[in-house]
Formats: sequence, structure tokens, C-alpha cells
Amino acid sequence: MAEKKTEKIEKKTEKKPEKKTSAKITKKLSEKIGKKKPDKEIKKDIKVKIIPLGGLGEIGKNMMAIEVGEEIFIIDCGLSFPEEDMLGIDIVIPDMTYIFQNKDRVKAVLVTHGHEDHIGGLPYLLRDLRVPVYGTRLTLGLLKGKLKEHVWANDIPEELFHEIAPLSKHQVGSLKVEFFRVNHSIADAVGLALHTPLGIIIHTGDFKFDQTPVDGERVDIHKIAELGQKNVLLLMSDSTNAERPGYTKSESSVGDTIRDIFSKSKERIIVATFSSNVHRLQQIIDAAAAIGRKVAVVGRSMNNVVDISMELGYLKVDDNVLIDIDKANRLENSKVVIITTGSQGEPMSALTRMSMNMHKKLSVMPGDTVMISATPVPGNEKMVSRTINNLFKEGANVVYDRQSGVHASGHGSQEELKLMLNLIRPKYFMPVHGEYRHLMHHKMLAEELGILKENIFIMENGQILELSEGKAEINGKVTAGQTLIDGLGIGDVGNIVLRDRKLLSEDGIVIVVVTIDSEVNILAGPEIVSRGFVYVRESEELIENVRNIAANVLEKCAKDKNSEWSAMKNMIKQEVGSYLYEQTRRKPVILSIIMEI
Repeated sequence: MAEKKTEKIEKKTEKKPEKKTSAKITKKLSEKIGKKKPDKEIKKDIKVKIIPLGGLGEIGKNMMAIEVGEEIFIIDCGLSFPEEDMLGIDIVIPDMTYIFQNKDRVKAVLVTHGHEDHIGGLPYLLRDLRVPVYGTRLTLGLLKGKLKEHVWANDIPEELFHEIAPLSKHQVGSLKVEFFRVNHSIADAVGLALHTPLGIIIHTGDFKFDQTPVDGERVDIHKIAELGQKNVLLLMSDSTNAERPGYTKSESSVGDTIRDIFSKSKERIIVATFSSNVHRLQQIIDAAAAIGRKVAVVGRSMNNVVDISMELGYLKVDDNVLIDIDKANRLENSKVVIITTGSQGEPMSALTRMSMNMHKKLSVMPGDTVMISATPVPGNEKMVSRTINNLFKEGANVVYDRQSGVHASGHGSQEELKLMLNLIRPKYFMPVHGEYRHLMHHKMLAEELGILKENIFIMENGQILELSEGKAEINGKVTAGQTLIDGLGIGDVGNIVLRDRKLLSEDGIVIVVVTIDSEVNILAGPEIVSRGFVYVRESEELIENVRNIAANVLEKCAKDKNSEWSAMKNMIKQEVGSYLYEQTRRKPVILSIIMEI
């Protein structure tokens, strides 16, 4: 019996065949396939970096870089318009130094929608970096229209552009990217979900929740909720209307107001709106057609968008409704609606020129109804106000304020921002698209909903938000800022040039021209040329004194045997500048031109 028990015990303690656990299988496979690391180790090694290059702490020029390992993905590349002190500047785009320094790592540009503040900088990016661009049909149509304006874009291959549809999935580099529809003040707007090794990163783009959109295409709320069930790592969400309580009204409600105003107007109707708001254009055209009016479109950008939208099927217009401006001028005023650019009071826009009687083909007449179907972008308030005043002076009936109901924002208000946060339920949250106060208000909303304060990041352009396994922190900074576009010049105008332009605009210029020999003896001059400073014929004594000061400086240099040109120019500038400030309290730009014979 004892022997049998011993035998049983020995059998029990015999070594059993080794179970092939998943960890051991993974290890063996790793050894076979060049020592490939298990997923947990890969996660520990991978870092995801979020780098805003524009759109934070400001309105416009939105651009975001997302680094996953060695790959870089860009979301949007927009522009903004110059501030008042940026004299002569046409547009402002993000500083793309970091992108160009790492251009071999850039895999794609993912575009959320076709507004200028999201696609306006792309021609300048694609000039030097030919990289795939993913966007919806209208977005790519508007982008290609913009590219036609630039000579360097003629040779961009068509295969770089990848048309996507909402609720589609695409493999971009090593990432799976999902697109979902959102409502905005332009058709075909989408948000993005990037499936990284650390988790899902969601960028909403510009959005609102419109329950009655003009085109019937509602936000993909089910897809957003589905993504929220998958433990979203990071949410980046539009903050533009974070200060505004409640909900943003539906775009379709503007159509009711437009129809009401049209029905009461007896004379000509002029409507200024954003050219990219295709749904607004559709409602204006439908309202005009309903009361038997013809529609003329004025303004280059407005004509471009109308043509592209009609070609792609986003704008539906009967052939007999649209007419050119020359034909509109021959019709009775009661039979015409004019859609124009200039809702932001831009100096060269069609509406602004009409309000000042400077347009070649149109002028505002007493009895005209002028509808400004937009709210001023921050910074444009003065220009819009000036245009409205001029329109009233011409005898027009101007409809423009927010209470009139002629505009609906494309951005969600506080309740919609809360809804997005509740649907997504992210671990980390980063407000985007807005001035600093907008970002802070969005942060406070997130805290109300239970997102931990330490998991919310208020970022600045250029800062790096580094995500790793179980951790997120702001870690470092890259070059960021603005690049000024002046004509064909890209970034060749900086702070010094702008300072000089400001001085020239305020105090003018004084030029001292003199001819000397090698011994610094004066052979001709000094001649004094002034522009924008004083009227020379009425300031002869002042100009004569400047001439004498310059001559005395050169005589002193001759006596001291100082023939270094830079020293002579600086001395003339200092002496003349001091005298002119003492006499006039002005600081003109002073240039010295010395010629030696």
C-alpha cells in the first residue's frame, strides 16, 4: 500500500507539459520575428506628441501637428487676416519651420472643412512639401480652387488629394483615421478620430449640433457616442463659443428671417455674407426665386465658391435665376437680389466699395435693403461699423444686428460643448480654436462635468503635449508664431519692416543726399528730400537748418579724417533726428545717401 501511495505521489509531482500562455507565445514569436516586442512594451516606448502651430490663443490660422512615434500628421493649415498695425500685409499663416525641418516624417494633412482659417495656409505648405491631403468633396474642391491662384501649384499631382466621406475609415501611414460628420457654417465639415497605439485621439473641428440643418445632414452623433465607449485618450474640441450660454440656433431659422425680410422689401435687395457659407447662399437664392427675383453674384471669392458649389452639386440653382451684374442693372430694382462679399467690412470688398460709391458697376441707392448676414470676426468691428454708417448715409435700409436673426453661428454654445464632452468622456482634454478666454471657459465647463483639473491642458502655440503610457505632460516647445504674406513675399516682412512702415505712415521720411570726394569734402549738396513729413515750401527754414546740420557733420568727419561711411550716416541720422524731434516732436524715418566721386 505504501509503495502504491508513493507511486501515486510521484505521478502527481511529475512535471506536466508546459502550457503555452499568450505571453510565452508572444515571446517565442518575438524571437522568431527579429525579437519583436510585445504590445505592452511597445506602448511603453511609444510617445504621442500634440503640437499646436496655430489657432490657440487666437481666432484663425488653425494648424495642429500630431506626432506618433516617427510619423507626423497635420490637422488643418489655415490663415488669419492682418491686424491694423500690420501695414501692407495681405494674410497671416502659421510659422511652419518645425514642419519643414521634419518634412520627411510628415505623412498627411487631414482637413476638417473648407473655411479659409483651416485651408488658407495649405498652398504655402504644399509649395515646398508635396504630401497627401485628405478631405471631403467640397473641402477639396475649394482647396483646388485656391491652388489655381498660385503659380507654384500648377504641377501638384492629382493623386495627392484623397476624397473621404463621413463615417469612412482610412489607413494613413501607420494610423487608422475615422471621419465623422459635424454641423458647421459650411457643408461637408467633419471631425477626426486617430487610432494611436496609446488610444483614440479625437479632434472635433469646428462644430455645432444642428437638429434641422439646411441640407438634412445631421451630425453623426451615434458614431461620436460609439467612439466615446472606447476609452478616448484625448479630446481636442472647438472653443469659439465657449462663453455663450445655451444652444446655437439652427441655420434653417435664418432662412425664415431672410424670406420675411425679402417679402417686405420693395426695392433692390443686397445681401453680404461669408462666401463659403453654401447653406446661407442656398437659402438666399431660394428666397429670391420664391418671390420672382433674379440673383446676381458680386465679388471674386463669392463667384468662385458659387461656381465650385454648383459644379459639385452642393448648391442647387435653376438656370433662369442666376444672372450677371450687367443684366441685373437693366432690370427693375424690385426684381433683383445681389449677393456680395464684404460682410467683414474688408477695404477692397464689393460691399465696402459700394458703400463709398467706388464700385465700377454698382452703387447703393435710397430705398435699397442691405442685409449683412454675418457677425464681425473679432478685430473687424470697426471696419464693419464704418461700412454700416456709409450705407445708412446713402439712404439704405440696413439689417445687421444679431437680434435681427439674419445670422446663425456655426459654432456650438455651452450646452453643445457639454454634450460633446459627455458623449466622448475623454481621459485628457485640450480646448482648441479660440482666444485664451475661450479656452479657459471651455476648461471650466469640462471641470463641471467631472474631468480632472490636472487632465485638462490649456496650451499655447508651439508647446508640446506629450502623451505616454498612463501619463500626459507639457514637455518642451517648438518654433511657432506667424508668417506674414505680402504680395508674393512669404515671410520676408518682419517686425523691423513693420516698424518702419508704421513710422513712415505716422511721421514720414526725410532723405539727405550728398556727394563727397575721398577726403570727405562736399562736392554737391546736401539735398533734403521729404515725403509725408512736412510740406517743403512752407518749411524752408526747417529744411535749410537740416541741410546745415548735415554739412556740419561731414565737415567734422573731414577734420577728424573719419571717412567710414557707416559712421558718417549714423552721425547724420542722429544729429538730424534730434533736431527734427526738438522742432516738431515727430520722428520721421531718416535716410542718408552718400555718393563718393
